[in-house]
Amino acid sequence: MRIISGSARGRRLFSPASYRVRPTADRVKEALFNILAGLVDFSGCRALDIFAGTGNLGIESLSRGAGVVVFVDSHRESAALVRKNLSLVGLESRGRIIEREVLTALGMLEKEGERFDLVFLDPPYAQGLAEKTLRHLADSPLLHAGSVVVAEISSREEVPGTFGPLVQFDRRIYGDTALVFFSLGE
Repeated sequence: MRIISGSARGRRLFSPASYRVRPTADRVKEALFNILAGLVDFSGCRALDIFAGTGNLGIESLSRGAGVVVFVDSHRESAALVRKNLSLVGLESRGRIIEREVLTALGMLEKEGERFDLVFLDPPYAQGLAEKTLRHLADSPLLHAGSVVVAEISSREEVPGTFGPLVQFDRRIYGDTALVFFSLGE
């Protein structure tokens, strides 16, 4: 895993010791950020990296100019790995790590009045967590009109195309991985 672009370009991130965490492959991440380049202004944007794992996607966003990224993961090892990777690339001051179950963390962020321009969602495959989290986000004040949500799921997994105002506008397949893009309508 390496940072593709921006201030930390070329830096290699620490990988997980266990197979519980499945980091986004470099070629999938590169394709993802090429797509996002036309959709998101990273300069100062606020991003949320749910099921953060290594922090790979959020750290790439920070490297490209995101102002703040909140990383959410319920596993202690993942939170420690995100912390270590943020420190490695010198971006720890712009990252916040919440070590809680996803819906609990989202509830905390809602109570704090947080809002995000970009959300990454990379849950364990085929456990229904993508759909459950997307359903919650659709009714959440964490998003605003124009927010983009990207779910990384198994290419064999399907999620509905709409969750209330959260509507799918693209789906790309890369081997075993599917990237599903949603936006919150007006």
